[in-house]
Amino acid sequence: MKIHRIFAAFYAAALCTFTVYLALDTFVLQTVYQTNASEMNLSMFEQEPSADTSINTDSSEEKQSRKTTGRRKSSQADASSEISGKNNPDPTVSTNGTERTFSNSDMTVTLKEYRFSDTTVYAADVQLSSAQYLKSAFAYDTYGKNITAATSSIAAEHDAVLAVNGDYYGVQETGYVIRNGIVYRDSSNGKDLLCVFSDGSMQILSSNDYTAEELVDAGVWQAYCFGPALIENGCISVSAGEEVGRAMASNPRTAIGMIDNLHYVLVVSDGRTTESSGLSLSELADFMLSLGVKTAYNLDGGGSSAMYFQGEIVNKPTTNGNRIQERGVSDIVYIG
Repeated sequence: MKIHRIFAAFYAAALCTFTVYLALDTFVLQTVYQTNASEMNLSMFEQEPSADTSINTDSSEEKQSRKTTGRRKSSQADASSEISGKNNPDPTVSTNGTERTFSNSDMTVTLKEYRFSDTTVYAADVQLSSAQYLKSAFAYDTYGKNITAATSSIAAEHDAVLAVNGDYYGVQETGYVIRNGIVYRDSSNGKDLLCVFSDGSMQILSSNDYTAEELVDAGVWQAYCFGPALIENGCISVSAGEEVGRAMASNPRTAIGMIDNLHYVLVVSDGRTTESSGLSLSELADFMLSLGVKTAYNLDGGGSSAMYFQGEIVNKPTTNGNRIQERGVSDIVYIG
């Protein structure tokens, strides 16, 4: 009996040690894979796009089925229509009149603040002359695990006009990481993958269908693997109850979408505060559809959600409950 107790105590101690190590390895311990990871494969912009470099998604029956069974198709009427929300059967998207714009020969960025479903939402309308101005950056220009910095810090280091947090690749072991035309991770996680092509288009793909190198060869400039897809081919592709693992139903959110080639929308919502309850994935999709977005994708949210515009954070990022403070992230999406 005494031996059994000793064995049980040893087993419990070993299990506790392993659990602590696993938690530290997943969320705390840093691993550097590549420093000075700021290279950009601009050569893909020097070539005329050819007809055979586009990705054909028709071969995936599951993806095609999801696209054709979306809950609602976009239309011109959506921009001013009433859309579903959790606290009011017919809330409308409203603006507070606040609008800020940055413009030069290569880009026009217009930031507006909205009120939707008891939540303040910030949407930046972005029109570019080339997709090369939609960029990504790693914290400290270092590709690795659990290497983080505030969105505002990364954005300032890269002279970003506009930036939002990325897909927090650094706490995942799998999922393609393609940034600025460079492959950093080529292991698939089988989830929805958002691809931004050098011609300015966006597609939602499955990483199970293509290798990372095949995607770059086809002109993929950026690829993000947090997900899920929110809108595909103008149809909402998330159900009312669908949610990211471990996430609450109402959260601060970050998303990116495309209205047309080289015409994008970056969205961040507040949440977890007395002023803003946050959005579900379904509500986030509804909001983006109201802006005329044809393709939209969910990035990391919760405490990571942050939007930076012309030198300052414009939303109210929450860390540790409703404390208004930025959380360190591993990467950003930025315009600059």
